[in-house]
Amino acid sequence: MKIKKVASLVLAASLTVSGLAACNNGDKSNGSTKDGVTTIEFWAAPNPTQQVYWKEVAEEFTKENPDIKVNVSPMKESPTSEAGIQSAIAGGSAPTMSENINRGFAAQLSESKALLPLDELEGWNEIKKNRNMEDTMKGWEFADGHQYVLPIYSNAMLFGWRLDVLKELGYNEPPKTYSEMLEVAKKLKEKHPDKYVWAKPDLADPTAWKRWFDFFMLYNAASDGNKFVEGTEFTGDKKVGEQVLGFVEELQKADALMTRQSKDPFESGLGIFTDIGPWTISYWADKFPEMKLNETYALALPPVPDGMDTENVKTFADTKGIVVYASATKEQQKAASEFIKWVYSNPENDLKWLEKTNLPPARDDLTTNDTFKSFFENNPALQPYAAAVPNAIPPMDNSKYNDIQTYIGQHAFNPVVKGEKDPKAAWKDMQEAIEGALK
Repeated sequence: MKIKKVASLVLAASLTVSGLAACNNGDKSNGSTKDGVTTIEFWAAPNPTQQVYWKEVAEEFTKENPDIKVNVSPMKESPTSEAGIQSAIAGGSAPTMSENINRGFAAQLSESKALLPLDELEGWNEIKKNRNMEDTMKGWEFADGHQYVLPIYSNAMLFGWRLDVLKELGYNEPPKTYSEMLEVAKKLKEKHPDKYVWAKPDLADPTAWKRWFDFFMLYNAASDGNKFVEGTEFTGDKKVGEQVLGFVEELQKADALMTRQSKDPFESGLGIFTDIGPWTISYWADKFPEMKLNETYALALPPVPDGMDTENVKTFADTKGIVVYASATKEQQKAASEFIKWVYSNPENDLKWLEKTNLPPARDDLTTNDTFKSFFENNPALQPYAAAVPNAIPPMDNSKYNDIQTYIGQHAFNPVVKGEKDPKAAWKDMQEAIEGALK
């Protein structure tokens, strides 16, 4: 994934979904059975590498299954891919299936009955078992008990540390707990008053998607994956939330946070800690070759409150997957199930995906399956991401996720970062705003 894709991952489409359900029984000519061959339409993400991948596997599938034809085409992304999908549904021209769907957007579509519950597909349990993704899928169940998205990849977000600076301060590895990290902050400011632990303007920006890469990484770790919102209920853990915000407040008081604009703060060493996605590794190889794993930088799971287990720490998953649209005919649904089953019954297909995209497949055995051994030996910086996949929590399954995450920033995270609110008041204000939105 390109860095610019992170933002587009979460842009909510401007079109409403309230009227989409009425369109689900519209034009079903996008894929039909003729002369014994069922044709299904598959919309790939607007990313050339993903389009190439899906066209190749679709051709291979049809060779083995001549009674099913899979037409692969890129989804429209004007003004956003979400808007393009909603427009197609409203116009009765939705594909049979598509990728590039996150849980928040899937929640909008499922509320309008525009998606088929995948657990109602023939062979669904077989698909999960064959791909070895049963643990990964647990975090994907929606509030109504159904599964609407099959995750293709899971970018288990990690934090990067400037290992060279840590070693200057007397540490050979990143801190794992809040108190250890605050100790690092103190020593950093003593030795380098002009440096910061976390230098990132996004910390003070209320834009919804930015909370995935700061608040939710910390909150998922501290709460062991608490869902935060379930259905129409706010289920955030108050004690844990105040701990997270309290930790951020301590960093702010230690002058360890910097929110003003700066060029490449982590790469330049101005900041020594930041969120890092697997796509960053290839970017660094091209733009910052001096960034070398276990020399210049190290990768680590989010820090946790003192006393917590520091091994199987939860984090946020930057992830998208496949959906099947409710407008598909029974024949198309069955054909879609056969296609998904075929793709994910062979780990070689996930290896091909990994080689083309560098996006870790959403499966539990990436670090133990011999199919992927050679790839990770040649790409050691991606190994920690693969190991964290089973513990990575996807975005919330709520159609109002954009508003909810904006409120987290506006009422809690941003003001604490700026030193304008204490953690208790911040959590209270945020909870009230979110509960108001959920009514």
